Order: sequence, then C-alpha cells, then structure tokens
Amino acid sequence: MAEEQNRVTFETRDEYQRKPIAEKIIRLLESGAKVSPLVIDGHWGAGKTEFCQKLKNLIEDSESNLRPIYVDAFKADHADEPLMTLMAAVLKALPEPEREPLIQKALPAIRFSIKAALKAGVSWALKQDAADIAEGFEEEVKNAGDEIINHSVETLLANHVEAEKNINTLQTALAELAAETPIVLFIDELDRCRPDFAVNMLENIKHIFDVEGVQFVLVTNFDQLRSSINHCYGNGLDAQRYLDKFVQFSLSLSDTHKPRGYEVVLASVTHLRRQIAQSELLNNKSITSAGVESFLFSLVEANRLSLREVETLVLYLEIYQSLTDGKGVAENTIFGYCLLRILGVYLYCFKPGIAERLVRNKFELSEIASTLGKTILTRIIHKDT
Repeated sequence: MAEEQNRVTFETRDEYQRKPIAEKIIRLLESGAKVSPLVIDGHWGAGKTEFCQKLKNLIEDSESNLRPIYVDAFKADHADEPLMTLMAAVLKALPEPEREPLIQKALPAIRFSIKAALKAGVSWALKQDAADIAEGFEEEVKNAGDEIINHSVETLLANHVEAEKNINTLQTALAELAAETPIVLFIDELDRCRPDFAVNMLENIKHIFDVEGVQFVLVTNFDQLRSSINHCYGNGLDAQRYLDKFVQFSLSLSDTHKPRGYEVVLASVTHLRRQIAQSELLNNKSITSAGVESFLFSLVEANRLSLREVETLVLYLEIYQSLTDGKGVAENTIFGYCLLRILGVYLYCFKPGIAERLVRNKFELSEIASTLGKTILTRIIHKDT
C-alpha cells in the first residue's frame, strides 16, 4: 500500500510538461524501429530518475503491450556482475510460471560469467605478487614444454565454445519470453556507477542482450558516460565513436517548458516556486513578494541551477530561517536586506570561496554583491518598469 501511495506518475505531477516526451518514447519503442539502446540524456540533477519512473508507470497504466522493467544500476555496481544484475531484474518482473524455466537456462551463462571474473581476479593477484615470486620461476615456465601450452589453448577454446553455447541458450530463452510481450529494460543511474561497471553493463547489453523483443532505455548523462569509457580505455580512445557502436538513438530532457503555452520558463524556476510554496519556513510574505521572489528566480536563471541544486538552495534557506528563528527574511525585513541575505545564503551554498572572503573582509560585501548581483538586479528593475 505504501509503495502504491509513493508511486509517481504524470497525473500526480507534471509541472515540467514532460508527459508528451514520454508518450513519444513509448511510440518509438512500440514502432518496431531499431532505437534500442535508446539513451535519455540529461545533466546532473535534471530529474532523469523521476522521469524514468513516470515513463515506466505510464507504460504499465496504458494499454501498451510492452513489459517495462526498472534497474537501478548504481545500487548494483558493488556486485560487479552486470549480467546477474540484468537477469535478476528480468526474473523479478516475471510471474512464477515463466521464472523457473528462464532461471535454468540462464544459470550456465551466469556461472561462466562469474567463473571468468574469478579467473581475472586470480590473474590480477598473481601480477601484484610477481615481485615476490622466486627467481628462476619464469625460466621454469619457459621450459615447461609445448604440452602445457597446447593444453592451455585447448582449454581456452573449449571455454569459448561453452560460453557461446550458454549465451545462445540464454538469448533463445529471452527471445521466446519476449515474443508475445516485448521487454523494455530501463537502466537508470548508469552515470553514477564505477566506470568499469558502467562499461561492462554496456558491453553486456550489446553482446548478450541483443535479442529480438528486448529493448533498453539508458537514463544517464552522456558526458559522464564518455568519461567512464576514457577512464577504462584511456583518453586516446574516441569515446563518442565507441558509444556509437552501442547507442542507436538518443534524446535530451529539456530544462525548459511552456507553462502558459508561449513563455519559455526554466524547469528549475518552476521547481523553486513549488518548493517555496510547500515550505513552512519560506512561504511568508517577505519571500513571496514580487521583488524578492524575482531575485531568487533570477539567481536560478542566471546560474542555470539544476533541479537538485534548487533543492539544495531551498534547504540552505530553510536552515538560515530556522537558525534565525524566522527573522532572517521576515515579513518586516527591509527589501535590500532580504536580497543581501538571500545572496549570502546562495554564496555560502554554491560559492564558498567568496563567502569565506566576505567573512574575512566585511568591507568587500558591497563590491562582491554588486559584481554577482548586477545582472540579476538589472533584470528585476527592467521587469518591474
């Protein structure tokens, strides 16, 4: 019941008017066009996770034939097994009669994946301890003869054949499962994962889950994903060209919307307005007055704050109000003082270096406030006139 109450949908809240975007994505996924993996790109704090959950819920609540499955990649990257993470998500979403047969077909591929990871770990450990190996060991290995080499090659070939067979079995099982009800896996928070896990996830999607009826939507920050690729393979690699091998189609979440149908408004400004309205500490006449509120909105616009940064600013303003017993920005506070105090909180929050200079050199207050607030205050004056 609690989970149902916390379930977020576009009907519950869509202040950034993103439902039409979600509907178009669903149409693409249903169309048969080869758009998977599809990337929903957005900068840090742009509301990607909430949009992803709303999109998944919209599919569930509609008459769509798609079966949406949500995966929080960041919660799973400690496990170091992208294949197991993806399979666990699929199995969890399946009804009991479909679950057991897939488990039996998936186990060999997962076992091989874990075995390979363990072997890689042992190899790494041996390399780390190479300096401690007795002198002459390397020479003994060289003299071991062709028999050991031949046996190693045969083992590698056998393992490769076995791996291919296991993966093919798994792919066939997934294709059969998705034949009637196509599966869409939403992979969220990939940009927050360790670089090696994020890259391994991409490679698993490409090489193992490239199955008819199984589609992927990656909700991530493209810039961070490129950084993860360069972290793993070096800056000499063209990360975008590497990504092009995996990603079929991408779109960006807009940070603006048109609440009245014509005026373009930053989504974070709308978010700030809503946050203030819901805050018992901030929803007073002084803050919601035209001039002070416009100053806050202009701060957000001028610095292109993200939705998450807006929440941080609101939290710091609430802390300030709480510590001053509500007198920091009170209803009887002089307008100019309100602006300076809000600017001070903003500086403390996002420009700590400047805030420290203010504390050390109080005489710099007007100079710094003027430098940072000049554009903002000018905009307010022009708007009011």
